[in-house]
Amino acid sequence: MQFRTLALAAGLLAGAALAQGQGTVTAENRTVRDIYAADAVIDAVRKATVSAQISGTVTAFYVDAGDRVKRGQLLARIDTRETDAQVAAGSANVAQARAALERARLDHERNKALVARGFISQAALDQSDASLKAAQASLEAAEAGRTQAITSRSFAELRAPIDGVITRRAMELGELAAPGKPVVEMYDPSALRAVGSIPQFALARVNAVKQVSVLVPAADAAVESTQVTVLPAADPRLLSTEIRADLPATLPAGVMPGTVAKILVPVGRATKLVVPSAVLIRRGEMTAVNVLGADGKVTLRQVRVGQPLEGGLVEVLAGLDAGERVQLNPLAAK
Repeated sequence: MQFRTLALAAGLLAGAALAQGQGTVTAENRTVRDIYAADAVIDAVRKATVSAQISGTVTAFYVDAGDRVKRGQLLARIDTRETDAQVAAGSANVAQARAALERARLDHERNKALVARGFISQAALDQSDASLKAAQASLEAAEAGRTQAITSRSFAELRAPIDGVITRRAMELGELAAPGKPVVEMYDPSALRAVGSIPQFALARVNAVKQVSVLVPAADAAVESTQVTVLPAADPRLLSTEIRADLPATLPAGVMPGTVAKILVPVGRATKLVVPSAVLIRRGEMTAVNVLGADGKVTLRQVRVGQPLEGGLVEVLAGLDAGERVQLNPLAAK
């Protein structure tokens, strides 16, 4: 697992140059990996919405947003008075069916003895045999009803289906839960991925990619993927194909579902005008550099830059020419 923070990489590059007494660097054309930066969003591979399966009032919550839970842990409880009554009714039905079965069995045994002695007809014995079988079926139906009631009662306890973190409580105490209505939402933070789109013109050069970098601006970090999947289907409306970059289990703080990211997909090599990212001065929407002229004077010049490149470099799209010198450490300018 290797985490790269852009600012840290650029800072190390700047520190090395200054240690050699070099206060400036030269903008130069260099052959680097050509990167396609796909807009992406961090998503959870394993996530769950725990919903109610029975109707009832939510009587207790045992977790809140931000809590870590284990699979099978109790999350919330729904009022069980109605289901308790159904279980009691089911047990009573089973007892009644057992009594009816026992009476039918005794009647059938008695009729067999009477038929053997010639006191009743065979038809009466056949009728008692049918009554015995019906009583047996009634008992099985009653036991099934009781099992169903017990199962329904177990749904009053909402438990975590996976290990993870609670992201939202969709209900509050006292609210009425109903089948299919969300109660708690959660995800597994150890299984995240970046999901983005690749245009069809770049698809042929992407299919062979085995690893990509994922930039997460909110966390000021770049993470190397563990696996890359390009879905074998294209969206005809957007003329693009979804790409998924699985991330390692351990991630920097700030990388979470819903975070905006960039998937840096290598699509070949190209010659670009580059400078170290340490020379950039960012002020709101403006990006500039301190250019050192031939007369030794420093001039602040606005530039337009592309995506970060490997080695702490950044592509310059406009504002600089190859061979111009820029200050490596903008904070040192007077």
